[in-house]
Amino acid sequence: MANNSYSGVKNSVAEPNHDGEFGCSLKELRSLMELRGAEGLYKIQESFGDVNGLCSRLKTSPVDGLSGQPLDIDKRKEAFGQNFIPPKKPKTFLQLVWEALQDVTLIILEVAAIVSLGLSFYKPPDSESKNCGKAAGGVEDEGESEAGWIEGAAILLSVICVVLVTAFNDWSKEKQFRGLQSRIEQEQKFTVVRGGQVIPIPVAEIVVGDIAQIKYGDLLPADGVLIQGNDLKIDESSLTGESDHVKKSLEKDPLLLSGTHVMEGSGKMVVTAVGVNSQTGIIFTLLGAAEDDEDEEEEKKKKEKEKKKEKKNKKQDGSVENRKKAKAQDGAAMEMQPLNSDEAEGEEKRKSNLPKKEKSVLQGKLTKLAVQIGKAGLVMSAITVIILVVLFVVDTFWVQGLPWEKECTPVYIQFFVKFFIIGVTVLVVAVPEGLPLAVTISLAYSVKKMMKDNNLVRHLDACETMGNATAICSDKTGTLTMNRMKVVQVNIADKHYKKVPEPDVIPASIMDLLTVGISVNCAYTTKIMPPEKEGGLNRQVGNKTECALLGFAMDLKKDYQAIRNEIPEEKLYKVYTFNSVRKSMSTVLKNADGSFRMFSKGASEILLKKCFKILTATGEAKVFRPRDRDDMVKRVIEPMASEGLRTICLAYRDFPVSEGEPDWDNENEILSRLTCVCIVGIEDPVRPEVPDAIKKCQRAGITVRMVTGDNLNTARAIATKCGILQVGDDFLCIEGKEFNRRIRNEKGEIEQERIDKIWPKLRVLARSSPTDKHTLVKGIIDSTVVEQRQVVAVTGDGTNDGPALKKADVGFAMGIAGTDVAKEASDIILTDDNFSSIVKAVMWGRNVYDSISKFLQFQLTVNVVAVIVAFTGACITQDSPLKAVQMLWVNLIMDTFASLALATEPPTESLLLRKPYGRNKPLISRTMMKNILGHAVYQLTIIFTLLFAGEKIFDIDSGRNAPLHAPPSEHYTIVFNTFVMMQLFNEINARKIHGERNVFEGIFNNLIFCSIVFGTFVIQIVIVQFGGKPFSCVGLNIEQWLWCVFLGFGCLLWGQIISSIPTSRLKFLKTAGHGTQKEEIPDEELEELDDLDEIDHAERELRRGQILWFRGLNRIQTQMDVVSAFQSGISFQAAVRRQPSSTSQQHDVTNVSSPTHVALSPATAFNTASATVGYPSGECIPQLAVAL
Repeated sequence: MANNSYSGVKNSVAEPNHDGEFGCSLKELRSLMELRGAEGLYKIQESFGDVNGLCSRLKTSPVDGLSGQPLDIDKRKEAFGQNFIPPKKPKTFLQLVWEALQDVTLIILEVAAIVSLGLSFYKPPDSESKNCGKAAGGVEDEGESEAGWIEGAAILLSVICVVLVTAFNDWSKEKQFRGLQSRIEQEQKFTVVRGGQVIPIPVAEIVVGDIAQIKYGDLLPADGVLIQGNDLKIDESSLTGESDHVKKSLEKDPLLLSGTHVMEGSGKMVVTAVGVNSQTGIIFTLLGAAEDDEDEEEEKKKKEKEKKKEKKNKKQDGSVENRKKAKAQDGAAMEMQPLNSDEAEGEEKRKSNLPKKEKSVLQGKLTKLAVQIGKAGLVMSAITVIILVVLFVVDTFWVQGLPWEKECTPVYIQFFVKFFIIGVTVLVVAVPEGLPLAVTISLAYSVKKMMKDNNLVRHLDACETMGNATAICSDKTGTLTMNRMKVVQVNIADKHYKKVPEPDVIPASIMDLLTVGISVNCAYTTKIMPPEKEGGLNRQVGNKTECALLGFAMDLKKDYQAIRNEIPEEKLYKVYTFNSVRKSMSTVLKNADGSFRMFSKGASEILLKKCFKILTATGEAKVFRPRDRDDMVKRVIEPMASEGLRTICLAYRDFPVSEGEPDWDNENEILSRLTCVCIVGIEDPVRPEVPDAIKKCQRAGITVRMVTGDNLNTARAIATKCGILQVGDDFLCIEGKEFNRRIRNEKGEIEQERIDKIWPKLRVLARSSPTDKHTLVKGIIDSTVVEQRQVVAVTGDGTNDGPALKKADVGFAMGIAGTDVAKEASDIILTDDNFSSIVKAVMWGRNVYDSISKFLQFQLTVNVVAVIVAFTGACITQDSPLKAVQMLWVNLIMDTFASLALATEPPTESLLLRKPYGRNKPLISRTMMKNILGHAVYQLTIIFTLLFAGEKIFDIDSGRNAPLHAPPSEHYTIVFNTFVMMQLFNEINARKIHGERNVFEGIFNNLIFCSIVFGTFVIQIVIVQFGGKPFSCVGLNIEQWLWCVFLGFGCLLWGQIISSIPTSRLKFLKTAGHGTQKEEIPDEELEELDDLDEIDHAERELRRGQILWFRGLNRIQTQMDVVSAFQSGISFQAAVRRQPSSTSQQHDVTNVSSPTHVALSPATAFNTASATVGYPSGECIPQLAVAL
């Protein structure tokens, strides 16, 4: 039977008959995992008898797991595949070169250079005899026409340099990004049992037959069948779109799927499918197939829309057939299929280009600025060309009155080409193509360095957003505290002990209840291991609160492991695991006489309400009334909490045989009439470096808030120790309940105005649920009370923190204590779980912003000067003082080298002394504008002085009005050399953007900067002394060199003068480089943009017309499809499914950083045609994240 079920598709694994090796084949296991619920259970019983039968066929033990011998592991990999999905192949260097060549300005330059080359080789027959005007005089001087080709060749060579540098940068960026991916993958570990030992192994090492331990918060790395489970609930929405949590049990539904999240409980499973054969793997393989098709399609993408659409439809049908062959007949996957190949494809195209996806606030502002500068440059270059042409024509044909001779035509064309090249060079210098490069270099450099500071950045733009953070909502446990719990106070047998008592003062009967209760009612995955280094602290593995209790048992000289060996996990009758609703955990044991005993532990104020008896000093239970409870709270719990202790109540309950077996599903009834054993106070000491880090945050204008599940007194005590609360501050500390009461109106709806009254003063939110955290974060982000929009960072470690981490501007997940779900939702992972690493992230984020501003300040000064010089020079002397090749060299210094030098400045502590910039801060502040214009004035004065009086000053021949192909002159070489020297010294000035005086501060900490400035200087010497004709340079003597360097050095002195002028006096200065504000965008366009995660500013600037045009086409197309669909009576889905409009494409495939986690969106909306009607472009599609 199994053989028929899977005939069509051969997997990449070679398939001998595995029945000889293992008791079941890859096909059988794959077809088993495609079933759900009762069907799966029936299949297991029919084929294997039960789960143990399956384990024996897979040659594994449900208790001890695999042997772990390399030979056995390799055999399994050979037979059932490895647990990894091959990533998409990266772009080759040549592809990147080809992409860099697509730059419009470069193409224009290439064309101009080729034309110039062609003309320089063309010799008109009789041009000597004819007079072609003054300007053409001396064409043949000293055989100079032989060298006419050099300029064209030099331009081509410069273009090649620029292209190679750009391609290399892109290539190294992609390489870094992939390195980051694999780093994230390697960090992922999962707990399995091998040779009877519980060990964590990398996810990629898991093989079929492994026994994996699963617990709350895990993201399942492979498909498997449950062997034993306690109260296990799984979130399968990523695969099936079913939002309710699915209960898993041996009796009802034992099949567990990769990529799903464990939301509650714990258990063990035997792995049955890994990698490409797991359910998520099958979907990925299909996606990969769709991508290959799409690559081929990209080559033919110039074909008409119609053909493309037909092709897509065909491709859908093909994929469905494959899918049938692959026998993956779970409903969800079938519905998903057509979608992947169609909608995901258009999205994939946009996504495959990495920087496009990572468009952040900063990149938005930059792109918009670059487009504006580009437009200005275009206008300037056009005017330059027009003026040159007009002047030449007027001078030759009007002033000299020459007729247009046929023989002279090539000479004239050469002039026009020369003018055109000058125009293009102005454009090249004006367009700051180094901007995107600077951002990329700066971000990539920061990300690399942040690794060393324990920040693993998963989304590039998070790094820069962090610099603007104005608020941090932090967890308490593990982030602000050490996450090493210890029981320090106990209230037991009518006595309160300020430290752990000696074992002999506790009655034996209470002692037994206490130790058995602690041993069995803590997850068996939680244990205390001996220290790694001698003399170190014991290692706490698993839940820290439970570790504290186990440590307490050890302090009482009891061995919890012996009790666990006596009562193994399989013998536990029922377990109610801890969750955020219950706030308690209970374990039921069945006694030999048929009665039951249940042990419970949980938050003391909650569990005490369920107690009706308490154990006394004699070991007897006495009645515990509500007033006794209030007394206990006042006398014991509040004093402990005010010292920052977390209080846990331990209790038990007996169910006698006479009452029969209770109804275990009625939790309220079960969890009542308890007998209190004791109350313990657990301390989690504050990390020593946290108070200092919080002080830095507050100085940097960032408000730190603590959001914790602990009670108010504990939270307040810790917040005071950390420095979040200071004496005399006007602050608010409230509990989740009170917070909810205050923010909701009479109807129970949340109102933004009410949140606005609370959050500015709120410092501590205690006893909060995950929803409260999410509400608070959303409330702060959406608030408009303060003029600066808040940028919120959130830390979280639990599965339930997912929504808040996603909502925040930057989500930090804990690398050690964090669950996979939290890491999945985060932007940055703190590899050491330490709050002070967040401060480092703030520092790096601000540094990115400053680096870009430094680069802008430098780049724009050069742009302004070079454009004005080329423009006025061309108009007055009919020739640009800076030649095309020289301009390209300056462009290379400015763009590529300067972006490297200025974008790699290391951050300093002084970055934390200023307030955050906020969202709407322009890139170019008024101080920077002052610097840009001030330096431009100095440089222009020097250049024009040299240009028009240089020959007198240096007593040399004038280089002005030289004929075509004239040899290079000393005069123009000095102008060019001085210009470059001024740029070099101005690069040092650009290191400071807030008006600081000492521009050399910390210059030697940045070796890249020093080596680039020095390297540029050396190359400049080579170009001037030996560049000759291609660079239009003549060697200069030492005196001329000293003058050039001195004039360049003047920039530094001039910089001191500029910084002495207070910016506040210069009212006329404007800021520049704002991001597009939402208010500026017309409403109908906003609707379109709502579907996108971010606004692409450049696209907005350039494509407004196209958008309207496409939108019209699209609507007509859809209407036609709908009509024809009705006429032919075919499925209406196809028509509507074809509708993703060109602008409002949903983010269908979101690469959530590592290739092991890809989120696909939309699946379930296509069950009925009516589901999709009436929505613009597929908005009804729910998000579906397939994670592996």
